[in-house]
Amino acid sequence: MRGVSTLFYCIMRKLRYIALSLLLAITVVGCSGNAPQTKVFKYGVNETADMPMPDIIPTPRNVIHSGGSCYVNATADITYATASLKPVAEYLASYVTLSFSEGEDGIIHLAYDSTLDGEEYHLVINSQGIHIAGGDYGGVINGITTLFQLMPANLYAETLTFPFEMPLCEISDAPRYGYRGFMLDVCRTWMPKEAVMEYIDILAHHKINTLRLHLTDDEAWRIEIESHPELAQEGGFRGGDAKIWPRYGKWNERWGGYYTKADMREIIEYAAVRNIEVIPEIDLPGHSLCIATLHPEILCDYEVNTSRAFGYDTRSAFCASKEDNYLLLDDILREVCELFPSRYIHIGGDEVDMSQWRRCPDCNALMQKRGMTTTVELQQYFMSRVAEILARYDKLPAVWNEAIEGGKLTAETRVYGWEGVKECRASAAEGYSTVVMPGEYFYFDMKQSARETGHDWAAIFDWSKVYGFTPKGVGFTSAEEQNIHGLEASFFSELYASNAPETLDFLHYQTFPRMVAFAEIAWVDSDNRDKAEFYKRMVAHYERLDAMGVAYRLMPPTVKYENGKLIASTDDGADVYYMCEPENVETIYSEPISTSNPARYTFVSRRGKAKSPISAVSSHFKTLTPKFDITSSMSDSERFSFDKAEGYGRLARTSRAADVDDWVMFTFETPVKCRRMVVATGNFQLPRYIFENGYVEVSYDGATFECVGELECGKYTIEYPECPIKAVRMVCTSRGNGAEWVSIQPPTIYPLL
Repeated sequence: MRGVSTLFYCIMRKLRYIALSLLLAITVVGCSGNAPQTKVFKYGVNETADMPMPDIIPTPRNVIHSGGSCYVNATADITYATASLKPVAEYLASYVTLSFSEGEDGIIHLAYDSTLDGEEYHLVINSQGIHIAGGDYGGVINGITTLFQLMPANLYAETLTFPFEMPLCEISDAPRYGYRGFMLDVCRTWMPKEAVMEYIDILAHHKINTLRLHLTDDEAWRIEIESHPELAQEGGFRGGDAKIWPRYGKWNERWGGYYTKADMREIIEYAAVRNIEVIPEIDLPGHSLCIATLHPEILCDYEVNTSRAFGYDTRSAFCASKEDNYLLLDDILREVCELFPSRYIHIGGDEVDMSQWRRCPDCNALMQKRGMTTTVELQQYFMSRVAEILARYDKLPAVWNEAIEGGKLTAETRVYGWEGVKECRASAAEGYSTVVMPGEYFYFDMKQSARETGHDWAAIFDWSKVYGFTPKGVGFTSAEEQNIHGLEASFFSELYASNAPETLDFLHYQTFPRMVAFAEIAWVDSDNRDKAEFYKRMVAHYERLDAMGVAYRLMPPTVKYENGKLIASTDDGADVYYMCEPENVETIYSEPISTSNPARYTFVSRRGKAKSPISAVSSHFKTLTPKFDITSSMSDSERFSFDKAEGYGRLARTSRAADVDDWVMFTFETPVKCRRMVVATGNFQLPRYIFENGYVEVSYDGATFECVGELECGKYTIEYPECPIKAVRMVCTSRGNGAEWVSIQPPTIYPLL
């Protein structure tokens, strides 16, 4: 019957299309108001149609919907009023595959309107055609972005077919903030030019107008500097035979890349067409381990003991007292300033390890000469010197919020508040133009729920917390609000390197739909928020994300156990699948599952490339905490001794990095029966301070051991051990990890079901 129904539907749809085409060919009103056309139509309206208005994200300020609809055919055209709008017309035509030319009488017409403010737009769809006017280039792009959302969603997949239908309407709109930004860390995880441009497209479809690229850090240098080619040619790669130590993934191969100046010009131009400004970040004076590895002369002059890291110097801060450092930075920043049209260059200023300066006799001498009493003042001196370099090339500095703690920087400095709301407010209160991006709301590398991948130092949150952010709601005074330059979301990419960086899926999952909520609050000039209403509109927007190919995160299925049956459901149109331990074969869920052991089942939902985290009854996630001891070929650190991990919930550390054949062993007081045991080196949320290579051995009697597998990202999962486990030993097979210790996690143990 399903096949018959589908056939009937297809026949009726085809008949409706034929009838519509005949009707339009006879009765359509032309866009210029001429007599009805009797040949192939370009454009027509049906004023009596009952076409609903699609949900638009971000929500426009004013929408008038007449209830009618228009039809656009492949013979329609695009015209633009002035040559500067040609790139906009070309951008629009790339999605709708229509011809475009300079003129006034196109079916879709693009123009400026001097009565509108910058980025403001006015969109009209009526019997005369489609007209978009913007206060500036960005306003016209914003109008096109809204027009896209009025078209069928397959536009984003570039599979739009003609004729297509849109509602007759009039929309007047403008953004709340002129700066609606996203920071992308391409340093910790390499993203080639094409991937960045693909992500730019998605940002543009949500009216994001600034992309800040985090181009340098401890792990890599991603931008070509012709006067110092080694920075990118050597600093753009890590692992294998590269000079830069690998971190976070890809430990056993030379991996990475960098952007040539030609690449970056292409990215900048591509973004500019879409009304996105690209701002570079050269992170200084800390986060400079990569450049220090290539140029150790930038570091402070004092004797350093590198034995704990097998000779690897882990220092990461420019010496503030060396004049040669400022000459080097002049070389670098001159080329960066010449390359990027942006008025601002972000020069960092965050998380500087000032203990290096305190140990440096030259830095201490400089502080004494200038009457400084703290190294925070020395950082302010360094940042002021770098700001002077930018000024020579007609650029202004942007900095992280720590950079203003040591004294006033130039009044034109733009401050990015990342540590928290308090720091954002403090910057605004000092009169700085402040980009508000507190980690607990806008750091999209944070976990979205407790058991998902991500950091948790700032918060664990999903889209709903992002949507709930308002300046007034977090305490901004009216005076402080006046200095909010805009909002920025961000994605630091440490975890991306070990989560299939060959695709954009992990980046998508971490940022969407949180980015949808961010786009809404950065654009809409209202603090009255209805999360339930927005969630419905966001779910409707999923069809567009699907067409864009975004691998976004779905909300987890709701799972209940009632009267001996497991019931799973979603409210977003996604399909639900279940797995049952120990087989764990994914099967479509179609009806409640009868079971006396609900903890064996897990559920996940999927639609398009999107997926949800795993959901289950709470007993599925229960863990055991049997008593155990940690022993090792390495001694433990005094501050993070082994008993920290033995108490569960805390990390332990060794007193040095691991060498080949070093080991860590967990010995249980009583052999442990379990279905799964996870043992790991490294931080809880991050594969760093690990055994970069190694294997795992299990003992059932505490005396004899057998190898069960190799460590992956410093971790291994023992599945359904054949007997109760008395001891587990992790053995290292490589030397060092680019740090001075190994972190040890307590085991995570799941009981038998």
